Amino acid sequence: MSGQSETMSQRLPSWTRIPPQQLLALLVVVATAIALLVGGWMWSTTPEYKVLYSNLSDRDGGAVIASLQQLNIPYKFAEGGGALLVPAEHVHDLRLKLAAQGLPKGGIVGLELMEGQRFGSSQFLEQVNYQRGLEGELARTIQSVQAVQSARVHLALSRGTAFLREQAKPSASVLVHLHPGRTLEPMQVAAIVHLVSNSVPDLSTKNVSIIDQNGSLLSADGNGANGANVDTKQLKYRQETEQSYVKRIEAILAPVLGNANVRAQVSAELDFSEVEQAEEIYKPNQKAEEAAIRSSQTSEQTAGANNAAASGVPGALTNQPPQTGGAPIDAAKDPQKAAATAAANLRKDSAVSYEVDKSIRHTRIAQGRLKRLSVAVVLNDRKFTDDKGKVTSKPLTDPEKQQITELVKGVMGYDKDRGDTLSVINSAFSAPEAEKIVEVPLWKDPSTIAMAKEGGKYLLLAVIVLFVLMKLKPIIGNLSRPPAPPAPPVELLEGPAVPDASARKPQHDRYESTLQSAKQIAKQDPQIVANVVKDWVAGNEQ
Repeated sequence: MSGQSETMSQRLPSWTRIPPQQLLALLVVVATAIALLVGGWMWSTTPEYKVLYSNLSDRDGGAVIASLQQLNIPYKFAEGGGALLVPAEHVHDLRLKLAAQGLPKGGIVGLELMEGQRFGSSQFLEQVNYQRGLEGELARTIQSVQAVQSARVHLALSRGTAFLREQAKPSASVLVHLHPGRTLEPMQVAAIVHLVSNSVPDLSTKNVSIIDQNGSLLSADGNGANGANVDTKQLKYRQETEQSYVKRIEAILAPVLGNANVRAQVSAELDFSEVEQAEEIYKPNQKAEEAAIRSSQTSEQTAGANNAAASGVPGALTNQPPQTGGAPIDAAKDPQKAAATAAANLRKDSAVSYEVDKSIRHTRIAQGRLKRLSVAVVLNDRKFTDDKGKVTSKPLTDPEKQQITELVKGVMGYDKDRGDTLSVINSAFSAPEAEKIVEVPLWKDPSTIAMAKEGGKYLLLAVIVLFVLMKLKPIIGNLSRPPAPPAPPVELLEGPAVPDASARKPQHDRYESTLQSAKQIAKQDPQIVANVVKDWVAGNEQ
């Protein structure tokens, strides 16, 4: 009977022969191993999330989420809901796709307000929507400036009227919220002022005000920082002029001394005043024969004998009729008398007008006129290398310095009357200190950290798998091992007496082999021996 029960127990599946406590432990270990494997696999395959957008308005957030759902992209919110997170590999692609859809709009409504006009809306409502749309479009454009995080524009537009004297000029106010640590330069402020001014009809730059999030007025008079725009242009022009002279000086001396052996600095004094002068000069004629005649007038007058001047003592004797004129023959007889008579009767008048020496000159001097140049040039010592490769330096000689001075004067256009100054100094240059490159430790290198994270996932997964295999290996070995042979009979262990020595020897050999088998089984699987002993103690050996 006991033999049949042993045969039946050998035919049953191996897992049915495991005690309930061991079977429960096996199930717990298998479930734990499966959970660890699944958790490790899910953790290793979970994507890294990065910020797609932050500080979105409710309207923009809803539109972005709807687009993400259409694209089947997973998303989640950061703690507090301040940022929208998506897988890192989709961040840049999603930003481009959402930008093509016009998202996010930033909570600013532009001219799209005019697209949804209702039939029968009043003119006042249309005007209000147009003003709101124009403000939104200007705010969007200003936000494209790199330093501006957000912007709001308020326009005060006057309503048209037929009376020109009653028309009010429009004005604008701009509030800009700058990124932390950023500021707007005067040129950028002036650019925003002109952008708003040129976008609204009849809006002057003086009527545009710009303030930042701290309440500081950036445009005092509409031209950006109290007219600093003009000064900035002048400063830029002066710097360009000085750099032009520096490049010319270094370019002429570099082939002679080397690029690293010349340093030049130029200070240019410019006159930005605009002068316009008109002159009209009158000068006397220096040479009469070269003078131009404007007009000439000559007149001659001859008087007859009857027109002779009266002579004599006034009285009765003088008031007598004229005598009979003499014959010409008598006048010819006396030439002197005839010449005197002719001279007394002839009169000539002559008037000549000359052109006046007049000069008219109109002079206009442009801004940025060069008034004075101050140039300083520092030269390094000449370096020589001997046959052994040793480098030595030697100062420049006076003739060399004089030649270099003449070269610099020619390049800069030296003018003594203008007050230009030039200083050429020879001195040994100090060697620049080698820049210390701070080596980033390997454990702080971003690429190493990323590689360690990626490798850590797979390493942890491998450790979990190895741990599970080590726990399951003994159990699987017990299930796959054939059942232990039945316990030897008691009489074999006790060794019953036999009648002769020949019969005792085979029994002794069998006893030894059985004992060795039992020892081997006890070494390989002590649990089976413990179960056998347990059965013996329980009295099931029968």
